[in-house]
Amino acid sequence: MDKSVIRQYIADTFAGVDITTPEEGVAAGDSFFIYDPDHALEPQQQHPFTTIVTKDYGTFDCASHLDRPGVFRLNIGVSPDTFRSLFGSPPAAPIAAETTDPAWDFTALDRLMPHPVYAPQSWVCVLNPGEATFEIVKPLLAEAYQLVAARYARRKPSPRS
Repeated sequence: MDKSVIRQYIADTFAGVDITTPEEGVAAGDSFFIYDPDHALEPQQQHPFTTIVTKDYGTFDCASHLDRPGVFRLNIGVSPDTFRSLFGSPPAAPIAAETTDPAWDFTALDRLMPHPVYAPQSWVCVLNPGEATFEIVKPLLAEAYQLVAARYARRKPSPRS
């Protein structure tokens, strides 16, 4: 499945979502999906509920080896309950830092797994999801969207001028 198809699915399915794809800087080419239906969030309040990343971020986030041609990672922030139902309790620290735990091959394509860095915050990921895996991921995207929409409603910002 192509990342542009995933971007289009999110754009077509979830109302009030801004898609940011920087053209320059460290995040160039990556996509960040932010729920901001009123376009009122200040930049420091804009937290994505899902992202598509296309490259490693130095030693901070390199376990997926996204430097391979055509490889990207879809990241999704789910509830702790959903994370637990999929993988057990979220770890206290990034999983990729635990070199003694061979349970996850973060370079594997088309496999739903905990995010190598953000699993403690209940994020999951999949590298280059195929069509069948994307069908599994769709309810997770819907949950992430519902979580961020509920958070937005509780903290509804005042419109920017």
